[in-house]
Amino acid sequence: MAQRKSPPSKSHLPGSIPKPAARRLSLYLRELSSRLEQGEETVSSKALGRSLGLTDAQVRKDLALFGQFGHPGRGYAISDLIDSLRKIMGRDRAWRVCVVGAGNIGRALVSYDRFRREGFEIVAVLDGDPALIGREVGGIKVRPTSELAAVVAAERINLGIVAVPRDAAQQVADALVAAGVRGILNFAPRRIEVREGIGIVSVDFTVALEQLAFQVAFGRDAAEGAGADEHSPDAEAPTRG
Repeated sequence: MAQRKSPPSKSHLPGSIPKPAARRLSLYLRELSSRLEQGEETVSSKALGRSLGLTDAQVRKDLALFGQFGHPGRGYAISDLIDSLRKIMGRDRAWRVCVVGAGNIGRALVSYDRFRREGFEIVAVLDGDPALIGREVGGIKVRPTSELAAVVAAERINLGIVAVPRDAAQQVADALVAAGVRGILNFAPRRIEVREGIGIVSVDFTVALEQLAFQVAFGRDAAEGAGADEHSPDAEAPTRG
């Protein structure tokens, strides 16, 4: 019987993993977790791909970037594949997070309970508005941004979330990196520059809505036969992070 090989260590991973493939790992992990909760033990690449709108070939190609998984004719052992993906994605350990910006987005993020269940613990909230300093958000007292470096060190923070207006976003990101944060989730509607070795993912709600509007418009135009071959709704816009 063919044995499932362990995923390669971080030092042996390919030097350049395509960003779309890396993003799809999160989709695989979520779908596998859902299937495990429903009592399933194995899944084929075809079934996994179909549930996510992907081909079985794409699933196998993505996973092959990180190691060899599964058994011919049997598919993937769901529990084993979840463990492997969690290790690959750094999800096999806890991450300590700070949120900079105690406005509407920041408060919503701090109040989202699932982060903690998934291993992301928000331990600090900071803001530059004196009117917000000292208030509690999700049970966490808001600290001034002037204390960012001290808070990051004291709380052993790994990741930072930028939830400030666009004009302040780069300055906040620079301060997070200088304080020792290794990864940034950016909710400000602008591009942020960071030095090599720092992870960054940006979430722009306006762009997401534009993409949704495009899909709806594309579907309408396709139904009317108006130049559908000129568009590709599955094409991914260049992203940073």
